[in-house]
Amino acid sequence: MESNITFAMVKPGAMSRNLLGNIISVILDNGFTIKGLKLTKMSLELATQFYAVHRGLPFFEPLIEFMTSGPVVAMVLEKENAVAEFRHLIGSTDPDKAEPGTIRRMYAKSTRENAVHGSDSIENVYREMAFFFTPQDLV
Repeated sequence: MESNITFAMVKPGAMSRNLLGNIISVILDNGFTIKGLKLTKMSLELATQFYAVHRGLPFFEPLIEFMTSGPVVAMVLEKENAVAEFRHLIGSTDPDKAEPGTIRRMYAKSTRENAVHGSDSIENVYREMAFFFTPQDLV
């Protein structure tokens, strides 16, 4: 498996606040290349499957409700050591604890509405991107 790609998603809250361009600019300014990009709206079934690892936790239902509330932009990004580099760029899930200059610090409203998702392992990159992209969709 390649370790130079990662999966990212701009969440509905950031989309509704017209932050997509700002977020993509930060991503590109930090040396990532976009290999795939897709604007879509997650169905209840897709969101439930995508976040299945959180099923049974108190925030699961609100998360699913939020993620199906509007459009998202799914992306496959490329850069050396992409997963770790992107996780560093987005910062802590809690924007109040995220480092200055991170996407979540700049654009998240709360822990639940944290603006972006980034895969936490190369295994999850392939699992998560398969929800949105086929190999033919990637440049």
